[in-house]
Amino acid sequence: MLRWALVFLVLALAAGLLGFTGIAGASMGFAKILFVIFLVLFLVGLVYSLATGKRTPGN
Repeated sequence: MLRWALVFLVLALAAGLLGFTGIAGASMGFAKILFVIFLVLFLVGLVYSLATGKRTPGN
């Protein structure tokens, strides 16, 4: 999800440089939303991991 947020951020920056302000604004909005969702999921997973003492399956 963080990767998608970065993709939309780069798209917004490129569109802004080329003068497509509508597309840049929309892409930046998507990037912000995806970043917030990623951050919330990360924090929930971190708190759950610390509270239960369980590690993720890959570790």
